[in-house]
Amino acid sequence: MPDLSPPHPLLDVRGVTLQYKTRDHLVTATYRVDFSVLRSDRFILLGPSGCGKSTLLKAVGGYMAPTEGEIHLKGQRIVKPGPDRMMVFQEFDQLLPWKTVRQNVVFALETSGKLKGKAADEKAMQYIEKVHLTRFADAYPHTLSGGMKQRVAIARGMAMEPDILLMDEPFAALDALTRRQMQEELLALWDETKFTVLFVTHSIPEAVKIGNRILLLSPHPGQVKAELNSLPADADRASIAALEARIHGMLFADRVEEDAHV
Repeated sequence: MPDLSPPHPLLDVRGVTLQYKTRDHLVTATYRVDFSVLRSDRFILLGPSGCGKSTLLKAVGGYMAPTEGEIHLKGQRIVKPGPDRMMVFQEFDQLLPWKTVRQNVVFALETSGKLKGKAADEKAMQYIEKVHLTRFADAYPHTLSGGMKQRVAIARGMAMEPDILLMDEPFAALDALTRRQMQEELLALWDETKFTVLFVTHSIPEAVKIGNRILLLSPHPGQVKAELNSLPADADRASIAALEARIHGMLFADRVEEDAHV
C-alpha cells in the first residue's frame, strides 16, 4: 500500500517566542509561533512591520536563540549559523565591494569550506549563469544596478546549495518594475531547481505571487493568525484579487475593529 502519511518537514518551528533587549525595554518579537516548511516549499512569512518576521528569520539562521520553543532543520536543533541555511538580505551592500561578481560567489564557497580553487570557480559560474549575469562575472558591485546586485546575492546563496534559502524582503528596496522582474526571475529559478525558500515580506501581492504557502502573523508581538495555500501559477486576476483581499481582511481585521471602537 502507498505511504499516505504526511511528508516530514524540512524545517520545524515549534512554540517559538523570541525576545531581545533594547536600552530601555525587553521586546517580545514573536509569541509561541508554530510552522513547518516542506522540501521545495516557497514559504512566506507575511505580516505588518514589527510582527517579528525578520527576527524569526534570524532565529532560523541561528543568529539568535528562542526564549521559548525550538527550531529544527532535518530533525536537528538549530543552535548556530551554518552553510545549510543561507541568507539574502534587503540591503545592496551585502556584497564585498573589492571583489568581482565571480569572486564574491567563490569567496562564500571557499570560506565555508564547501569547495576550493577550480571547483569553486566552476560552481560559482554555474549559478552566475542561472541568474543571467555571465557577462558581468568580472564586474565589481559598484558598476551593477540594485537588481543585479540582488541576483549576485541570490547566486551566492544558491551556489552553497543550502537546505533552505532565507530571504529577508530581498526586493523591497527595488523600484516597482525591477521588483516585479526579480519576482519573475526567482520563480523561474525555482522552476529549474526546486530549491526551498523561506521568504519574508510585508507585501500581500508579493506573497501571493511568490509563495505556495503563506503564514500570516499578527502585529507585535507576532503570533500565527492563519496559514494559507497560494494560487496556481495560471490563476486569473479575479482569483488573485480575491485572495489578496481575503488576506488583507485577515491581517487587519483587528485594527478595523479597534478603530470602530475609538
